[in-house]
Amino acid sequence: MRQGSNLIASVHTALDDSELVRFERDLVDQIGEFRSRGVIIDVAALDVIDSFAALTLRRIAEMARLRGAVTVLVGIQPEVAFTMVRLGIGTGDVPTALDLEEGLEMLARTAPHPASGADGRR
Repeated sequence: MRQGSNLIASVHTALDDSELVRFERDLVDQIGEFRSRGVIIDVAALDVIDSFAALTLRRIAEMARLRGAVTVLVGIQPEVAFTMVRLGIGTGDVPTALDLEEGLEMLARTAPHPASGADGRR
């Protein structure tokens, strides 16, 4: 789903490793197709984020960054966060937000914007 220059991707069910790789490829393709400046990945529906899922999310964020977009993970459930910390699974440098609204606010503050001329016109 798109909202302005932001791309919003929701993960509605647990994905196996091959589905995660397909999600990664499809999302990175859409970043280029829609020229997205911000990407939100909503994981609120997930009750588990294992090490491969966390690695895949970090890779997506890095590929998005290389394509000029900022990524924010939103919706990590408290019990998922607890388990991730206990197992030493992290999100690296990928910013997180409580929910979609907070994620959009974060992108509004941090997503790169096309260069403007001295008079403010693009």
